Amino acid sequence: MNRACLAKDINLYEQKQHASSPAYAGQAIRPIKNNFVRMKFKAITIIFLALLLSISCGTKPKKQVQSSRGLHISFVNKESEKKVDIVVEGKLFTSYCWYENVYKPILYPVYTSAGTEITRGFPLNPRDGESTDHRHQVGIWLTYGNVNGLDFWGNGSLGKWGPNSGEIKHLKIEKLSEGDGEASMVTNESWVDSLGKELLSERTEYYFAAKGSTRIIDRITTLTATSNMVTFKDTKEGMFGIRVARQLQLPSKDDIILKDARGDKTTVKAASNSDISGNYRSSDGIIGDSVWSTRAKWMDLHGKIGNEIISLVICDHPKNQSYPTYWHARGYGLFSANPLGAKDFTKGKEELNFTIPAGKFSTFRYRVIVNSGADLTDQEINGYAEDFARKY
Repeated sequence: MNRACLAKDINLYEQKQHASSPAYAGQAIRPIKNNFVRMKFKAITIIFLALLLSISCGTKPKKQVQSSRGLHISFVNKESEKKVDIVVEGKLFTSYCWYENVYKPILYPVYTSAGTEITRGFPLNPRDGESTDHRHQVGIWLTYGNVNGLDFWGNGSLGKWGPNSGEIKHLKIEKLSEGDGEASMVTNESWVDSLGKELLSERTEYYFAAKGSTRIIDRITTLTATSNMVTFKDTKEGMFGIRVARQLQLPSKDDIILKDARGDKTTVKAASNSDISGNYRSSDGIIGDSVWSTRAKWMDLHGKIGNEIISLVICDHPKNQSYPTYWHARGYGLFSANPLGAKDFTKGKEELNFTIPAGKFSTFRYRVIVNSGADLTDQEINGYAEDFARKY
């Protein structure tokens, strides 16, 4: 309402009051001469009209203003339990954990906006019907299978410290920052050998986003070679991985026999149950088990848990080594991006043997998207991937 309209309404209001007053009965309508009375009338009238305008136009409640920026994300620091919970509007999204028997920090468990767990429970919290292969594949993690000859990927596969293994030790939570729509956490870790000697120092920034039925995790990890040059010899056993719930596995009629970097074999039983519904789709349109060893900007794993349609996406980043990355994505539930395993993925046609010189660093960036209620389209995923590329 502009000032001219407001003044007009005030004048009309004064005239009506003047005409209806018994003291002025039968007299012509004329302006009120007493300035004090006039000012009093104006003050009361302005307040009255302002209230009417507020009611008629409506005011947005605080909750709606917050929701336009995204849902509130907070942290619950439980250092005595070796974890920090990431909570969206009071509901657990995931936890950053540094359990001693896992030998690396992980995000576990991970839930959709509807409260459905998308990560495998074994070995930390086994559920009926789950496979018990590869016990070192738990939650979401970043490790590698051959770092100066040490296996950081498979350590713990025997339920204890493995031969020629390395461990990623959590050191501290550097920063926690809550917010509406996005929150961030910064952690410090150390990649050490069996004697505790450090090969790499790690600083990881986590960015958690929540809006509607979509949840996002951005992980930006910087690895610094603290004393000597560090070599990541080519192996398929890497690097940024998720082990998903059994319902998101790909249906299979046959057992799968897998061999790790040490030559040890693992048999993964066939998964042909009716509730197993997962399928891969890459940014290049490759689907199913055929995505293994291919390169793509992003990979979508979609399926259903109960009646809930779920889309789980990992996005690579243009600044990462070997972009677009190779995919160590298996039908039995391992979903991993590996930029450093060229020799295994190309059957020896290419070899990388990536190194970080002493005192230098390298950064690896990955985005995870968890969408509930629908499989994301290529256009939607490309939008998220482009946003990720611009942001970091």
